[in-house]
Amino acid sequence: MTGPERAVVLIVDDEPAVADSYAAHVRDTYDVRTAYGGEEALSKLDDDVDVVLLDRRMPDLVGDEVLETVRERGLDCRVAMVTAVDADFDIVDMEFDDYVVKPVTGEELLDTVDRLLRCAQYERRLREYYRVTRTYVALRSTKDAAELSDSDEFRRLEDRRAELRDSLSTAAERLADDDFEALFRDLEQ
Repeated sequence: MTGPERAVVLIVDDEPAVADSYAAHVRDTYDVRTAYGGEEALSKLDDDVDVVLLDRRMPDLVGDEVLETVRERGLDCRVAMVTAVDADFDIVDMEFDDYVVKPVTGEELLDTVDRLLRCAQYERRLREYYRVTRTYVALRSTKDAAELSDSDEFRRLEDRRAELRDSLSTAAERLADDDFEALFRDLEQ
């Protein structure tokens, strides 16, 4: 998700009433697509999708296979398994971003989507910080101090690097607080 547009959430569940209920809970905040099976989910999945809420048990194509296809396509979206299947050792190698066991409330869905979007934003900032820092290091290793101090471009680079570092620090604290809160909420259930 870039700019002011709303994030796109793809909700996948073979029970239309469940998928539609989830959609009703998140529609006011996010743009929603619904799919009532794995094959339909893959047809609605593109680069615009930011978060997928994915059921595991579906008759045509199980959620595990949908998840695998998402990762194989290299799509930059977060995937939360929202399922009645209790976690077991078969999930160890699955590349999901969250695992939510049904029944789930509308508030839990929104919290999950919000958290996944914050994580995605953090990762984008971290990649930019890395790129900016590599540029900064490259210039510092090839230019002398006078050249660097005379360069408006280098000052802007330094300012952007500092801005990103501060932003990452604040975001990391918030993510840690939210993740711990969610973790303890899940443990209390």
